[in-house]
Amino acid sequence: MRRHLAARGERVADLARLLARSALDTNPVPDWDHVTKVDPEAAKKLPLLYPLWLSETDAVSVGGSADVTPENTAAAFDLLTPLSTPVCHEPSGADHVTKQSHEAADLLLVPEVLNGDSEALVGTLGAAVESVREDLAPALIDEKAPWLPGSVADWLANVATSALLADAAFEAYIVQNPDSAAAREAGVGSEDVLSPGEAKRRAMAADRHLESEILYLEYSGTFGDDEAVEALSRMDDALVRSRVWYGGGLSNGEDVQAVREAGADTVVVGDAFHRVAEREAEILQAAEERLDAGADPETIREWVDDRVAPDGPGARFLSTVPGVDDPLALACEYTGATVRAWLELRDRRERASERDEGIPVIDIQRTALRAALAPVVDDPDRLAATVARAALSGREEGVGDGSRGSEQLSLSLFDGGASH
Repeated sequence: MRRHLAARGERVADLARLLARSALDTNPVPDWDHVTKVDPEAAKKLPLLYPLWLSETDAVSVGGSADVTPENTAAAFDLLTPLSTPVCHEPSGADHVTKQSHEAADLLLVPEVLNGDSEALVGTLGAAVESVREDLAPALIDEKAPWLPGSVADWLANVATSALLADAAFEAYIVQNPDSAAAREAGVGSEDVLSPGEAKRRAMAADRHLESEILYLEYSGTFGDDEAVEALSRMDDALVRSRVWYGGGLSNGEDVQAVREAGADTVVVGDAFHRVAEREAEILQAAEERLDAGADPETIREWVDDRVAPDGPGARFLSTVPGVDDPLALACEYTGATVRAWLELRDRRERASERDEGIPVIDIQRTALRAALAPVVDDPDRLAATVARAALSGREEGVGDGSRGSEQLSLSLFDGGASH
């Protein structure tokens, strides 16, 4: 009888939850317009003043499909955690979720690929649950209450596992570029690419049965064009709760507008952001040769304006952000601030080297670096110190707090400014 009543009570609770899902927006994932994906892979760099560029996006997602490790993930979080912008963690491996990343991330995104092999859906999820249950949850329990008896700690680890997973957002992917690293990781071949109708049906299953908080249509490095627009249009009225994210090949405002009008709640931009750092490295190396450390702001502005183009990476990335009215002007402003900060840091490094002082100690209060960051972050002193340590440190030296942030930036002053 008690079991019968319990089952009936659970059905009533489920019905109430379904009614709430249909009538209210119960999705814990905010309705962001724009998310920037930061790949911790060593080859994917951040602009020196990355907080300026990332102040324009609604959220940052940390994750990638190739060459991502717990170490470079930790380095990325070292740099990104001080931002005012929310930072999500999208791990590509269960061991990437650590106590540090759990504390640093505002939201954990658990990927599940709907058109990949079974490992990409069930196997990956199983590995994630196992890692939480056997590693992360017991470690958290042991840290908080090491005096608990083993049986109680084990029971609490079960509860903590369920709680941690309940706080995560499940991200149901439809991977549509079989030549991408994401497709290789998920076992998606050309025969697994879905038609718009098939994509809609998978999306409905993820929304109503898997209860995925995010439905992610992913073209990974290429723009889905008319096919993506049709798939998004079909999903638009078919999903009840899932947020629809689109990612792949977005590098201008026109493509962003097309997918948003078709039904994408959120656009995700990754490669376009990392290309900003690639171009920035070239500009900073040229600035070292052409500009003095004491160059006045007007001279720097004119020099930068000649090197930042309307179709360059900076303006193109900013054009993908809804609400940025003049991407070119903003790209020039941010690049100019970067050049001023870089020349000052380089000058201090050179003067310290002449005095054989090693890594110089910088009074952050009187730097172009802090002045640039002050308008966009809550704690400019902390973030300016983080960026300065990364820029002034080398690959082998790391930074003062033990992180390896220098490997993430477009340039480091290590070895005379050569990028790595």
